[in-house]
Amino acid sequence: MKAVVRRALGWLVALAIIGAAALAGHAVAMRSGLERLREATQHRLDMVGAGLEADLVRFDYLPSLLEVTPTVFALLDKPDDAELREQANRVMERINATAGASNLYMIDASGVCLAASDWNDPGTPVGTDLSFRPYVKDALARGRGRFYGVGFTSRRAGYYLSYALFGQGQRRGVAAVKVDLETAESAWRKLPGEVLVLDERGVVILSSREGWKFRPLAPLGPEAMADIAGTRPYGDAALVPLDWRETANPDGPAAEIALDGLQYLGMTRTLDPAGWRVVALDDTAPVRASARNLAVMAALGAMVLLLVATVLVQRQRAVRAKLASRAALQAAHDGLESKVVLRTAELRNAVAMLGEEVEARKAIEADLRATQGELVHAGKMAALGQMSAGMVHELNQPLGALRTLSDNACVLLEHDRLGDVKGNLQRIGHLVDRLGKLTYQLKAFAYKNTLSRVRVDLQQSIGNAQLLLSERLREKGVELVVHVEPESLCAWAEEARLEQVLVNLMGNAVDAMAGSPLRRLRIEAGAHPVAEHRCQIQVCDTGPGIRADILPRLFDPFVTSKPAGAGLGLGLMISAHIVRELGGSLRAANIGGSGACFTIELPMVAAQETVS
Repeated sequence: MKAVVRRALGWLVALAIIGAAALAGHAVAMRSGLERLREATQHRLDMVGAGLEADLVRFDYLPSLLEVTPTVFALLDKPDDAELREQANRVMERINATAGASNLYMIDASGVCLAASDWNDPGTPVGTDLSFRPYVKDALARGRGRFYGVGFTSRRAGYYLSYALFGQGQRRGVAAVKVDLETAESAWRKLPGEVLVLDERGVVILSSREGWKFRPLAPLGPEAMADIAGTRPYGDAALVPLDWRETANPDGPAAEIALDGLQYLGMTRTLDPAGWRVVALDDTAPVRASARNLAVMAALGAMVLLLVATVLVQRQRAVRAKLASRAALQAAHDGLESKVVLRTAELRNAVAMLGEEVEARKAIEADLRATQGELVHAGKMAALGQMSAGMVHELNQPLGALRTLSDNACVLLEHDRLGDVKGNLQRIGHLVDRLGKLTYQLKAFAYKNTLSRVRVDLQQSIGNAQLLLSERLREKGVELVVHVEPESLCAWAEEARLEQVLVNLMGNAVDAMAGSPLRRLRIEAGAHPVAEHRCQIQVCDTGPGIRADILPRLFDPFVTSKPAGAGLGLGLMISAHIVRELGGSLRAANIGGSGACFTIELPMVAAQETVS
């Protein structure tokens, strides 16, 4: 009876050890698998979020271009003039052809669309009353508006940016641009996992899966439904809630989400300034399957170890019996020895098979890690493509300015204002030269061509940089003070590269003063107070200054005080490199009261050389 009890207890202990090994293996595999999945999800979320934020702000400047177009205000004065309406339609068609937005149109103060870039296409908003749209109301009330929804006439969803048109001291109308986000949405379908974007109501407005669009995570209340009925952002969508259940994860920022009967690991990021939430989802089924496999392997390993321990115990018992009665039990001992040898051989074969299986699984895991590395590399290459799209956007600004100046020149020519026409043409020529120099400098940077320095008029270079930033200066309410002594001061440099450095420093100063009550940008140029044959340019702002922990590393690559997604930390490094190539230096310091000051030192052209 006691032997039966001991045998039963032994089996229970063995089962407990095997179960504990299986549970431990399952827990370790789940933890490591979820951690790898969380890293991949975070990377994809950052990549998608940064790309979508860039798409949302890419056309912020476009509606304000209509404010400097005479035809727009002429049509607002005479909305029934068919000839003015056609002229405005064609002007916006040309501007939008250069910018590349989905649509560009203007609305009068009553909310009726007067002209649009798609004036001759089906579904154009021309003649439609859009006063109920939130972006029209916000622009007329506060000067700007943003809105995402299904087009009232085109029935296609898009992101709307609006800008109030001021004239005669009052808001005369609204300029609006529609941005198509379907291209970005299509690109998400090629990535692993799922991506969806939620608006402020918790409704899915963008998704890598078509069946989830325009469906809320939870039923909407009466107030939200009433607001939706008035603004119609989702078209005719039924707004059926998704089967969404979310459980917070105490071990990290990710959450466990049940959606349509599947289990996902989800991570969320908030987009500014739209206030949307981007959610990246990854199916946890492969991780759970891998954890189950590892639990089975751990259980088998524990069984093997228990069997080996059992054999060792049996051998020890046999040896003790052999020593006690060698002669009497010789025959039994021989039989037991042969059985032990046979069983050991079987166990070795089993261990060898298990070892081969472990090696095969290790090879599979190595292949999975390599595949994941390739996916991460592909994500990095997509991010580099988005940076290239940002460079195209920088070229679009002077191109838009060329379009506006040429249209103004036509209007001035009709009024026989030849002097003003000449001035516009000279500005156009200068912008064309700048575009040519910019593309040449990009090619020179790639092939490391030799640098050619010429005499550069600092007064003119600062004025050119001011022209490129005039819209941002006016929009941010920055007062610009320029003092060059003497006015004919020249430096040995390369005009395009020097203006590139000035635009970068002035743009950084404008960003730094965004939250300051006093916004004054001061640019001073003159001879160096100590060094002979040297001149210096100082760009000083009234912002909060440079943080002490960043100042020693300010010109290192990827060092920036801007929030994530607002900058890469390469501008100052590139500017310092350009100034060194020009034979000068770039340094930064904080001003005693408040603000920062960047000083450029360059070789100065002597007075007699300037005259000659």
